[in-house]
Amino acid sequence: MIHSQDERLLSELRKNARASISELARILDMSRTTVQSRLQKLEHSGVIQGYSVELGRQYQESQVAAHVSIKVRQKLTAQTNNALKQINNISALYAISGEYDMIAEVEAQSLEQLSQLLDDIGNLEGVERTTSSVILETKFKR
Repeated sequence: MIHSQDERLLSELRKNARASISELARILDMSRTTVQSRLQKLEHSGVIQGYSVELGRQYQESQVAAHVSIKVRQKLTAQTNNALKQINNISALYAISGEYDMIAEVEAQSLEQLSQLLDDIGNLEGVERTTSSVILETKFKR
């Protein structure tokens, strides 16, 4: 378990991972030394593994995204996972329960590119079938 101050620090970092130690200290009403120490502990313990880029709304709205449910031949699951990992347009891959084995989040710059990506996924060795759902609108994302 992490301390409530660490939870507050993580919450602020989710809002702005580039916030300075001084800014975080001011927002959280802590000393700079305390913030720095807590941040280092969170990094060393693996709670924080890295920092990432959050894409702007205008750029994201120009993208076409889809959830792709994937049924995989069980003996080829590891091979298929590795092949899917090589496709840069797949932003996340989840193992799931139910009729399908995985769901991939796919992002493309156009419907044509998305169509090609769906074909590429469907043609991978080990993929038995796919079902795609194009994302029309994101209501909220945390």
